[in-house]
Amino acid sequence: MLQSNEIQKRFSHIKQTISEASRSCQSAQSSVPQDLKTCVEELNKQCQSAQSVMKSHDETQMRECIDQMEEIGDRAERACQKAGNVDGNLKRAVSTMHSELSDLKRQLH
Repeated sequence: MLQSNEIQKRFSHIKQTISEASRSCQSAQSSVPQDLKTCVEELNKQCQSAQSVMKSHDETQMRECIDQMEEIGDRAERACQKAGNVDGNLKRAVSTMHSELSDLKRQLH
């Protein structure tokens, strides 16, 4: 299992991937399906509130937080696939974000 400082490093990288997905979502604005937009917004909010959890070094709370974020990431990826005509940059950003979240979740369990 990962130590809390390693989890924090990984979370920091995940924050960047979420920010990238959010930026891509905003620049592709009109062609982004509402459910995908909602998922990215939820992840952005979850990420902001998760920062205090990550600083707490409470591994149980960290795990729960990553689990919740990964579920939202799943929904975002499904929304991306379902839409089919999503901007390439946004699709890559969502895929990377989901992959990072899933990988960290696997390592935490």
